[in-house]
Amino acid sequence: MGKRVALVLAGCGVFDGSEIHEASAALVHLSRAGAEVKIFAPNTEQRDVVNHLKGSPTEEKRNVLVESARLARGNIQDLAELKAAEFDAVIFPGGFGVAKNLCSWAVDGKNCTVNEHVNSTLQAFHSAKKPIGLCCISPVLAAKVFPGCEVTVGQDKNVDGRFPDAETASAIAELGCKHICKNVNESHVDKANKIVTTCAFMCKAPLHEIFDGIGTMVQEVLKLA
Repeated sequence: MGKRVALVLAGCGVFDGSEIHEASAALVHLSRAGAEVKIFAPNTEQRDVVNHLKGSPTEEKRNVLVESARLARGNIQDLAELKAAEFDAVIFPGGFGVAKNLCSWAVDGKNCTVNEHVNSTLQAFHSAKKPIGLCCISPVLAAKVFPGCEVTVGQDKNVDGRFPDAETASAIAELGCKHICKNVNESHVDKANKIVTTCAFMCKAPLHEIFDGIGTMVQEVLKLA
């Protein structure tokens, strides 16, 4: 029987929700590995709604769960209903929605607060010694909730202009966590905490390299499950 994995979304679209390619990549790799996946998102209003053509905020109001349902093809549940006992692992794709809707990192940086259901989900899987997979900006959730853990968001310097958000690594270190430098096609495994991270779109890289990196994260999560 395949591993049971919960996938937590933050909306639909890179600038105000989950990064669609990352969510899709995780789902493809999970499918290929024979995992049984259920998708969740918090039932809360988005911090903002961004016109993805213009890259600017609008006056619209949208709900994170309703928008995430687009990616889940309608088959999604309120994150408040997620029970860690029913799953072997949990995975969080990235996207600005993670930093806006799952926590307030986009506004408050390392002083952010984490959504109560996101926090309780992370704590429940960690307490049960079940693996947690995170990509792109999502590793900041682990850094905030689990001081002392090890994560990667890529490199801690903007190597060849490919890591424009490298300062995130410094903020993670300021939270008392260890940032591990990794390339886009790699992931890092914090064996003590069963946290697996990969940088994904934190690196300016071809889509297939990001897809492959997420694949390594999924593989390592399933090994730990």
